[in-house]
Amino acid sequence: MGRERSLGMAACAGLVGVVVAATGCTSSSHNPAATDMSPSARTYLSQALNIMEKHSLLRHKIDWADLRSRAFSQARGARKTADTYGAIDSALYALGDGHSVFWEPEQAKERYGASAVNFDGLEGRSLKSGVGYISLPGVQGSQETYDQYVRQGRSAVAKAGAGEACGWVVDLRSDTGGNMWPMLAVVGPILGDGNVGAFVGADGSKSVWSIKHGSPYEDGKSAGWGDGRPLAKSAPPVAVLAGKQTASAGEAVVVAFRGRPDTRFFGEQTYGVPTGNEPHRLSDGAVLILTEVKDADRTGRAYDAPIPPDVEIVKDPRPVARNRDEALQAAQSWLLKQAACRRP
Repeated sequence: MGRERSLGMAACAGLVGVVVAATGCTSSSHNPAATDMSPSARTYLSQALNIMEKHSLLRHKIDWADLRSRAFSQARGARKTADTYGAIDSALYALGDGHSVFWEPEQAKERYGASAVNFDGLEGRSLKSGVGYISLPGVQGSQETYDQYVRQGRSAVAKAGAGEACGWVVDLRSDTGGNMWPMLAVVGPILGDGNVGAFVGADGSKSVWSIKHGSPYEDGKSAGWGDGRPLAKSAPPVAVLAGKQTASAGEAVVVAFRGRPDTRFFGEQTYGVPTGNEPHRLSDGAVLILTEVKDADRTGRAYDAPIPPDVEIVKDPRPVARNRDEALQAAQSWLLKQAACRRP
């Protein structure tokens, strides 16, 4: 699933104001197939390919002349912009990043529209012996959706920590992605203030994620949700649960916890796209979601593949084990052995 990596996108409703212009990349006019297309279709496809060539994370590994030739051959005879969608999809797949996607206009409208404000799986509760538990699902939608997610999530954290939690379980197993910034706004107080990660571009450029007063920032720019409520006990031990459905923005939250002191990871390896996407709106309302950066943790380690846990616990598929959560049990056991949670 695509996800916004830019606070500029996260801070505004949908993608208003995003425009696509020609980038001056390689011309397609020499391709014989291009002459069989209408000028509008030819320009549209060319601009989409220009965006890929200029911004793709793997742009230095691509034979762009060959990719363009194949794209224009596939779109031969295109009269409308929609006739080029298949070629754009194929070109994105050929990039090989496993994360870039293309949304047709109706898909984009649906993805960025307001969604239900009852987020299944967004919950907080107090576990035995004073451990707090917060579960984060994925979130994608409008600014209104993100605002509601943050309000509901922060209330869940407050509820889970009402008994002055000695440690925390952060459950990301149902976090399939979307927008990472609302998620970081919810768990910011648990992460603690300071630099927690970064985006790293193909040229080595970095954009730093940080937490200040429990709220996320990118290169010093606030996500806009205000300070998070401080925890009763600062710098607690944290057990992070992740699994095969933890993807994209969910993996970004995993990365934000990597390198944090007194933190351990339980469950299964993540889906495998810990990379940052940027949306580019095309002239007809379609959106090209392009992978442009890797996620990096606070130590500087960059990721672009499944992230393994410290303690692997594979879910038992047998019906008899349906109600057993061995990963959560292991996380609790570890937390209760930490100094902050040990009983005198």
